[in-house]
Amino acid sequence: MSLDCERCGACCCNAAENLREGRQDYVPIERGAAILSRSDLVRKLVVIPSSGTPHLRMSSDGRCLALLGAIGRKVSCSIYHHRPRACRTVQPGDGDCLRSRSERGLS
Repeated sequence: MSLDCERCGACCCNAAENLREGRQDYVPIERGAAILSRSDLVRKLVVIPSSGTPHLRMSSDGRCLALLGAIGRKVSCSIYHHRPRACRTVQPGDGDCLRSRSERGLS
């Protein structure tokens, strides 16, 4: 099976387990990440929950606000070159990818 990240976008959505727990802090941003050097991106895309660790901001439907397009059709990341390490480590077909695809009904 060939997986195309530019068609999918499932990993850019809050995990079902987090949604059940009411958590909106899905993708942590590590200290020194490129996104944190851009005040415009921080204002728009970063949230700091009570834990104190910055995370990417999620929309009310659980999508990362940096995700553009329609999941399962055509997507892109508006901060691709500034994305945090957690986003960089997901690989097509790995466990996180397949779990995310399954949760979004993408085979």
